[in-house]
Amino acid sequence: MSKSRRQFLARTSLGLLGAAAAGPGKAQKPAELPPGAPPAFGAAPAVGPEVSPSTFAEAEKLMQVELTGTERAVAAGSWRTTMAPLYERRTGPRKVGLEPSLAPYSQWDPVLPGQSRGPARDRFIRTKNDPGQLPATDADIAFAPIAQLSRWIEQRKLTSERLTNLYLERLARFDPKLRCVITLTREFALTQARQADKEIRSGKYRGPLHGIPWGAKDLVDTAGIPTTYGAEPFRDRVPTQDAAVVKRLHDAGAVLVAKLSMGALALNDIWFGGQTMNPWLLEEGSSGSSAGPGAATAAGLVGFAIGSETGGSIIGPSMRCGITGLRPTYGRVPRTGAMTLCWSLDKLGPMTRSVEDALLVLQVISGPDAGDVSSVSSRLDFDTGATVEGLREVKQSETAIMVHWKDSNHDPFFRPGSFAHFGRQRRRAVLSQHS
Repeated sequence: MSKSRRQFLARTSLGLLGAAAAGPGKAQKPAELPPGAPPAFGAAPAVGPEVSPSTFAEAEKLMQVELTGTERAVAAGSWRTTMAPLYERRTGPRKVGLEPSLAPYSQWDPVLPGQSRGPARDRFIRTKNDPGQLPATDADIAFAPIAQLSRWIEQRKLTSERLTNLYLERLARFDPKLRCVITLTREFALTQARQADKEIRSGKYRGPLHGIPWGAKDLVDTAGIPTTYGAEPFRDRVPTQDAAVVKRLHDAGAVLVAKLSMGALALNDIWFGGQTMNPWLLEEGSSGSSAGPGAATAAGLVGFAIGSETGGSIIGPSMRCGITGLRPTYGRVPRTGAMTLCWSLDKLGPMTRSVEDALLVLQVISGPDAGDVSSVSSRLDFDTGATVEGLREVKQSETAIMVHWKDSNHDPFFRPGSFAHFGRQRRRAVLSQHS
């Protein structure tokens, strides 16, 4: 045995003898554990509210489970100790604050390894046709697609201020029937519209959305304007920053006229102001949860709207209200500043009155943002003059489907309450996203 090893064993033995001679020290209490060290399960000091077996009996009604009397007694007796590690992170000195905008640690990309992100080219060719003369009636102007509205504004046949006032008047007139507006942004919209007209007169035309009034589903943040999620507890919530899509639409010169209704916390078409109704059939709801965007766009109350979808919340109202809705591929449009329902499923997309309009909006709101780790760069190859020859068939069950229904005389409110009386021409246009 080497000298160094003999010395190590001798010194270690002396150390152990010394520790034993000193006797047991002061026992460490769970509450004195160093920060970041959670207590062992069931070994922490009791924390949280006092509970009894009757507390669990009431909770069973909500969860639709049934415990025995013995199980309730055991649960009530151990609740304050077994729940301690969870309560510690909510109320204790080591409380962990998770702000709503915090993204999950993981990133999901729809493009598998070895695959290329399509389409191969980035091209957008919009309709070049002359939009024609400005219609004589406000209703015909209100129901016109962005493809026409933008040309009239660009050619200065129509001002953004006039169009904004037209939509504001229609929102005020028809909202009592539809209940599609949570917050009307009258003064903010008129300020934006006047600025748009000023820029266009000076030759600074930003593009097809410049001066176009739009509405936002009330789950995308708007600085200084309430964003309520359609839920009573958040009725007075006022963000300090704009969501990424809102900022991009502001930069494109679009005019925000309203925060539109949504089913409370993104479920169905019922919010704290009532139920949003289908303008084509006032006896039924507009479907949800993008209820307000669907109803307002169909009724000609906005030029376009932004909705959101987790599992049908764009497609459902679009089908019900007869408009064009696009649920983009996950990751194409950033969700920064939007309410989270499910991080791995949430998507934001345009709700419009034509396919070309949907693509005009999509082009503006697409692209990555640092606040959404799953948002990625993408390309858009769209030509309004292209034929359908060579396009693969897209079935309704597939991911990307756009439906466009149009009524010939733009009067959804005062018809008999039956689809048979509408005389509505239904046209389907399907957008295939090639990969």
